[in-house]
Amino acid sequence: MRSDLIKSGPDRAPARAMMRATGLDDADIAKPLVAVVHTWSNVSPCNLNLRELAEHVSAGIRAAGGTPIEFNTIAVTDGIAMGTPGMRASLISREVITDSIELAVDGHCLDAMVVLCGCDKTIPAAAMAMARLDIPAVALYGGTIAHGTHDNHPITLQQVFEAVGAHGAGKIDDAELASVERDACPGAGACGGQFTANTMAMVLTTLGLSPMGFNDIPATHPAKAAAARRCGELVMECLAQQRSPRALINRTSLRNAARMVAATAGSTNAVLHLLAIAREAGASWTLEDFEPASKHTPVIADLLPGGRYTAVEMFGAGGSARVAQELIAAGMLDDAPTVTGRSLFEEAEAAPRAEQQNVILPVAQPIKPRGGYSILYGNLAPEGCILKLAGKGTSHFEGTARVFESEEQAFAAVQGGSIRKGDVLVIRNEGPAGGPGMREMLGVTAALIGRGLGDDVALITDGRFSGATHGFMVGHISPEAARGGPIALLRDGDRIRIDAGTREIDTDADLVDRRRHWSPPAPKVTRGALAKYARLVGSASDGATTHPDTHVSTSQRQHVTDNEGVTA
Repeated sequence: MRSDLIKSGPDRAPARAMMRATGLDDADIAKPLVAVVHTWSNVSPCNLNLRELAEHVSAGIRAAGGTPIEFNTIAVTDGIAMGTPGMRASLISREVITDSIELAVDGHCLDAMVVLCGCDKTIPAAAMAMARLDIPAVALYGGTIAHGTHDNHPITLQQVFEAVGAHGAGKIDDAELASVERDACPGAGACGGQFTANTMAMVLTTLGLSPMGFNDIPATHPAKAAAARRCGELVMECLAQQRSPRALINRTSLRNAARMVAATAGSTNAVLHLLAIAREAGASWTLEDFEPASKHTPVIADLLPGGRYTAVEMFGAGGSARVAQELIAAGMLDDAPTVTGRSLFEEAEAAPRAEQQNVILPVAQPIKPRGGYSILYGNLAPEGCILKLAGKGTSHFEGTARVFESEEQAFAAVQGGSIRKGDVLVIRNEGPAGGPGMREMLGVTAALIGRGLGDDVALITDGRFSGATHGFMVGHISPEAARGGPIALLRDGDRIRIDAGTREIDTDADLVDRRRHWSPPAPKVTRGALAKYARLVGSASDGATTHPDTHVSTSQRQHVTDNEGVTA
C-alpha cells in the first residue's frame, strides 16, 4: 500500500503516534487509508450537503475494510461572485482545488480517494485531481438544487439574473424583483438547469469517474445518502482491482462526454474543463475535437437555460442514463469502461427507463438538429473561440462593435439603455491572464435577456459565459487581448461578422495597421494568487490550465503572426 510509506516500520512510530491522537487504533492504521475529499462550505447551497455525504462515504469505506481520512478544499461560488471582482477567483479556484487535493493525498501517501464536489469549478477540479494522481478513485456530485416556484412556475437562479435586467429596464418593480429573489433557491444543491454544475456532473458520469445515475440524484433526495455510502464501498473495490482514472479518460470517453454535453445543450464551460481534464490524463484532445461532437449530435433534452425543464425533472425522466440510452440507440456513443467495472453501455442498459416523460426525446425527434455551440476561427480568433448559438437557432450575425474594457463597463451600458439592436458587444481584457481569471458574463447576458435584446444583439469576449447564459454569444476568444489577440485591436464602429455555417468570426478593420500602435496593458494585479495565475496560465483554447505544457508559447504567438502578417 502507498500508505505503508507513512505508517509501517519502527521509523514511522512518530507518524503512527499522531494518527493515534485522532482516534485510530492498530487495526485502523493497518487498513488502506482512503481520502474522503469534499468542498463543503456554507457560503452557498451548492456544497452545503457535502459534509453530511462524507459521513456516508466514510461509513461505506469502513464497511468495506478501509479507514477514511477526511479533509476539505476551498470552493468559490459563481452565483455569488458573478459580476464582481471576486469572480476572478472562480476559474483560478479550479487549479487551487486540484493542487490541494494532490498535495494532501500525496503528502499523506493515501491509497485511494472519493471526491465529493458540488459547484462549477469543484467538479472539473475533482476529475483533474483524479487524473493527475491516478490512484483508485470515485467522484460523486452533491446534486442539483430543487427548483423554486414563483407565480406557479418553476424558477432557478437564472431567472433572478434575468429579473435584474427586467428591473433595470423598468419592466418589473422592486417588490417583484425581491419576490423572485426569495423564491428561486429553496435549499441545498447546485443551480438547477443544465448549467455548468449539472453539465459537468454528467461529464463525470460519461467519463466513467462516477457511477451511472448517482450524480443525477438531487441534493435533498433521500437516495443521495445510499449513493454516497455505495461510493465508499466502490472505491475499495477499485483499490482491490487497481482500477484508476487514467484508464477511463481517453479519446473515446472524451468524445462521448462532448456528445452528451451537445445533446443536452450543456454549458460551454465543459469545453474548457474537458480540455483541462484531458491534459491531466495525458489524453489527446483539442478544441477542434468539439466541433464534430456538436455538429453531429442533436439536442434531445429540453432543459434550461434555453429549454423548459430543470435538472430535478431530468432526474425524474431517467437522467444521464436516459440521454445515454437514446444516443446509444442512434449509434452516437462508443462503449467505454467505467469506475464500476461495467462498461458505459452495460450501465446504461441496466438503468431503469421512465416511459412517461417529456424532458428527453429520441434522436429521431430532436429539439434542435445540432448541439448548441460551434467552434469558430478567423482574424478575430486565430486560435479559436466558442459560439453559443441563440435559442431561436440563429446561425449568422453581423453588426457594429461596441467595445468595452471590462464586464462592469458593458453591464452599465446595458442597464443604461445604450445598447441597440444590431450591436455586437465586445468585452475584452477578461481572459485567463488579462482578467485575470476569465470571468463569466452572466450579469451582462442575463440583463440583455431581461431587456428583450437576447436575439437582437451579439456579444463576443475573451472571457467566458455561465452555463445559464443563452443568446448569440461568443466566448473564449483566443489569443486573448492581454496577450496580443486581435480582439485587443477592435474599435467602436468596426463591422463584425459571426457565421456558424462557415465557422468564421472576423472583421474588415485594418488590424495590421492598428497592431503597429498597440502595446500590452499593464497587469491588473501584481501580487498574490491572481498575479501568479496570470503569469502561469495557458490559452483558453487549451483549457486555461497552469499545466507547464500550456504556457504562452512562441508557437501561439506565431499563430497570430501567421493570421495577421505582423509580429504579435
